[in-house]
Amino acid sequence: MAELAEVKSILRGLAGSVLKGTTDRQDAAVVGQLLNTVIRAVSVELKAKEQLELVERLEMLEEALEQKGGHRYGA
Repeated sequence: MAELAEVKSILRGLAGSVLKGTTDRQDAAVVGQLLNTVIRAVSVELKAKEQLELVERLEMLEEALEQKGGHRYGA
């Protein structure tokens, strides 16, 4: 989440500098596009992490069920 906070900070600064006229709009647009790519990459990373955590939790539940004499799903 620190990455997203950093991106937001950069975007705020970038917007301010465009409004002041100290940064070219085209340059700011390119930087905005690159930062959007960073945001998407962070989002994909978070989704992958969530899926891995869910798989681990499911495996733990299946193991607990097996130990109690239940049946493993999908087996």
